[in-house]
Amino acid sequence: MPEEESHLEAERRAKIARLRSAGIDPYPPAFPDRRPSREVVAIAAALAEGQEDAGRSLRVAGRLGTIRTHGKTSFADLVDGDGAIQLIWRSDALGEEAYRRALADLDPGDLIGAEGAAARSRRGEPSLVAHRIVLLAKAIAPPPEKYHGLQDPEERIRRRYVDLLSSEESRHRFRFRAEIVRAMRGHFSDAGFLEVETPILLPVAGGAAAAPFVTRSRYLDQELQLRIAIELALKRLLVGGLERVFELGRCFRNEDLDTTHSPEFSMLEAYWAYADYGEMRRLTEELFARLARRAVELAPEREAVRASAARFEPPYPTLDFVDALERASGLSGVLEMTADDLRRHARAIGATVPDASPAGVFLDKLFEHYVEPTIDHVTFVVDHPAITTPLAKRHRAKPGRVERFEIFYRGFELGNAYTELNDPDEQERRFQEQLHAQAADRYAYDADFVEAMRFGMPPATGIGLGVDRIAMALWGTESIKDVLLFPQTRPRSAPPS
Repeated sequence: MPEEESHLEAERRAKIARLRSAGIDPYPPAFPDRRPSREVVAIAAALAEGQEDAGRSLRVAGRLGTIRTHGKTSFADLVDGDGAIQLIWRSDALGEEAYRRALADLDPGDLIGAEGAAARSRRGEPSLVAHRIVLLAKAIAPPPEKYHGLQDPEERIRRRYVDLLSSEESRHRFRFRAEIVRAMRGHFSDAGFLEVETPILLPVAGGAAAAPFVTRSRYLDQELQLRIAIELALKRLLVGGLERVFELGRCFRNEDLDTTHSPEFSMLEAYWAYADYGEMRRLTEELFARLARRAVELAPEREAVRASAARFEPPYPTLDFVDALERASGLSGVLEMTADDLRRHARAIGATVPDASPAGVFLDKLFEHYVEPTIDHVTFVVDHPAITTPLAKRHRAKPGRVERFEIFYRGFELGNAYTELNDPDEQERRFQEQLHAQAADRYAYDADFVEAMRFGMPPATGIGLGVDRIAMALWGTESIKDVLLFPQTRPRSAPPS
């Protein structure tokens, strides 16, 4: 029990003690045969005003809202996972003793079951006239104030369970996210991709330039890293003959936490043998058009979703990486610049990456500064400099480039795709170059992956999509934390109020 409780919490504990002394369990194990509130609302809505369907008994369960008492009749809202329904308690329907006990024992926030008849009130409100009420879980902590909920944004994140129980908008947002994820999975499954699961704990976390989280296996007596990307495991499956594979799962990067970054995040990565980045682009464009339509179906009343969906609709603009950077920055000949030149230009715009970073990192920082903020609609940025991308195949027509596209939207990246490098000797050489340039293990050398490639990896294309960012973009929110149920936060400086 907390050291300090409010007087309301003390009163609720006293009610629990009183119930138990009367032989009533305030936390019974189940309430079977309940109906979703929307079903009972539909039945009640078909009745005439003031009519009660006394011929059948229905059961609902959920969280109790404010109780409004008018003598021997009381009204309360019951909220479940599907919506809400008004409960009508009458002393003649419940019985005098049960009616009195309900008013004495129940509080807003309690989880209850109610059994009774569908009805439509005299004011036309679909309702359930309760003939029996069962306490299912006594809430000791009172819910937030009805009309304002949790006002502190940090508390909404830290105590997401309270945010959800007090905010229909929050519940709607996370149902929306779940359906967007379902649509993403469905798109790749419909295109013939096999959904797989690959390890999260790895001897070497490769596939991206990022710092890993590190842990240790006591049984293996070995240091392990949490994956930073799914890429290299899925490419091993291409070697093994699984020609279209995807995985939607968690990745971990021991880095920034801001409005578009989280140390723990969801990625969808897909790999497609015998195809190139042009074919992957077409598949991705079809996905984004599908997500735009689905978003509007899920939240037609939300203006921000409609606006976001419009920005997700084709046709999609295309920017050449080099042309767009030179046009926006006024620089010329960026492909011919030395690492020192690129570092100097990056420092001039305030980039703070280490001096020993590969030249491609400075190019990326310049693009991030000059071009990304100008992108409003879903936009495909194509044909990046080879020094930015160690895992992509050289462009077949543009010297110094690779066959790659990134998808940007309103200043941040949604996805990244290549025609994949499948020459094992070239892959090993690029790994070694990155390691030497970085003077660290952020571009980890995965010897087993190179060994797998020596068995022959088919020509292929692959993509990584930021699931959280796509949900964030479609919902129309400014922070990734709004679409993560339990995002990482800084330690609390004071206890919650």
